[in-house]
Amino acid sequence: MRVLPRLFRRRFLEELLQAHQDGCSKFFGEHVALADAKAFKDWLAPIRKCEWVVYAKRPFAGPEAVLAYLSRYTHQVAISNSRLLAMDARGITFRWMDYRVKDGAAVGASGQARHKAMTLAPEEFMRRFLPHVLPGGFHRIRHYGLLANGSRKANPALARELLSAPKPEPPTFVCRHCGRALLIVQTFTRGQSIRALPQPGQ
Repeated sequence: MRVLPRLFRRRFLEELLQAHQDGCSKFFGEHVALADAKAFKDWLAPIRKCEWVVYAKRPFAGPEAVLAYLSRYTHQVAISNSRLLAMDARGITFRWMDYRVKDGAAVGASGQARHKAMTLAPEEFMRRFLPHVLPGGFHRIRHYGLLANGSRKANPALARELLSAPKPEPPTFVCRHCGRALLIVQTFTRGQSIRALPQPGQ
């Protein structure tokens, strides 16, 4: 696997250098000197010498299967509440999908149902579920740069200030059915009891 890290390093740095030559790279603050072509090449020089780490192996069912698998875990846990059918003395019963049935319908061309039910003992259910729980401090989707979690409020404001861009207007939510803007009638804070809204004419 020595070839792949070096190939990736070369292609990445080539594109980075090309972006600099095309004027797509902007530098601010302490990095403003990197706008000079020679200074930028000197800054890249140590990076060309260090070994990059790339781990990859050919997927069994092709890249489409990898994308389909990962896409199911970006915004949700391994199993949603709607898939839990029962919890009783027999164990935990949940619904699962048999991807070996190729047809996308509820029942495949072979007559086999894609959606099936399975019952597992509680300890076996937890054994299968817990490997999908991320360790503390990890996030399923991580934003970098301006949208990094620690500074996603301050950085866009600073970027707008440096670009002399106007402050964005508060978002207006429009109903896709009637086309009218959302009207906020009442706002509830955390822990506040919900009281019935007055009816028209009262």
